[in-house]
Amino acid sequence: MRFGIFIPQGWRLDLVGIEPAQQWATMLGLAKHADDNVDWESIWVYDHFHTVPIPTGEATHEAWSLMAAYGAATTRVRLGQMCTCMAYRNPAYLAKVAATIDVISGGRVEMGIGAGWYEHEWRAFGYGFPGAGERLGMLRDGVEIFRQMWTKGIATHAGKHYTVDGAICQPRPLQGTSLPGSAANGIPMWVAGGGEKVTLKIAAQYADYTNFDGSPEGFAHKSELLKGHCDDLGRDYGEITRSANYNVIIGETEKEVAGRLDWIVEHYRKAGVPENVIEGQRKGMLSGPTVGTPEQIVEALKGMEAQGMTYAITNFTEAAYDTSGIELFEREVMPELRHPEPSHAKG
Repeated sequence: MRFGIFIPQGWRLDLVGIEPAQQWATMLGLAKHADDNVDWESIWVYDHFHTVPIPTGEATHEAWSLMAAYGAATTRVRLGQMCTCMAYRNPAYLAKVAATIDVISGGRVEMGIGAGWYEHEWRAFGYGFPGAGERLGMLRDGVEIFRQMWTKGIATHAGKHYTVDGAICQPRPLQGTSLPGSAANGIPMWVAGGGEKVTLKIAAQYADYTNFDGSPEGFAHKSELLKGHCDDLGRDYGEITRSANYNVIIGETEKEVAGRLDWIVEHYRKAGVPENVIEGQRKGMLSGPTVGTPEQIVEALKGMEAQGMTYAITNFTEAAYDTSGIELFEREVMPELRHPEPSHAKG
């Protein structure tokens, strides 16, 4: 199994209490920790502007600014977003941004992309909030533009939502051009979301990776649908790496696990999250397969790997304040599930 880790950026209220002037140092320290540990293949951020589980005035650092900064500040680890909202930036512009960061980083960018869902920030930033069909149409147009920009260095596409006419992408990404063994399509594309009729069909056509429901039942169902779309399109289902996101709450004993969960609940309370919302968050976290002792988490992830989930993107809520959970996971979980380094990660 391959592993990525989310770096706190404030979106999940995971920098609350840290002075704004110290937040970048905190984030960078965690990114460099992952960069120094070869078991972490990638670091990830979210593409959001307002916090969850409720919008607050707390900091949420912008995803692609962080991509550029991490590209310059790290040397090995790959750089992803889970996931970029297509409508927040013109896709030709975003393809250009991603290509530039790929050059800065020496060919380490992953493009996580989706249709977007957070209505509060959509409306607050003046994007309106079009229906799901329109947002998915934007996604389809955008990924086609990405592919042309990165593989040809120029894009012409007359779509329903986005039209470009000779948009030039120079320099092109290092991936697909200058890096031996990199994907021919340029920057690897992660199509995130489990929409059964449209999103998974777009994934079947364009994705190098998918990212959807990480529960055993949900993952099996979405995988079956993805395979059906691949069969319909004549795409080799095995070409697509299937990933999922996991909130990790880990302890040496069940008592330690409960204590860490109690800390998370209290942290949300101090951040001003209403009690009913906190209770929903607590129940959601408890239902996840990566809550428990190292042995329990290894067993759960091995079960997911048997279903074809071979890339786990992990989140540790307390990471900015306490790295003991990360260190325990590194020490006792990851060695049991190591996967050989993929060819595209070799420079």
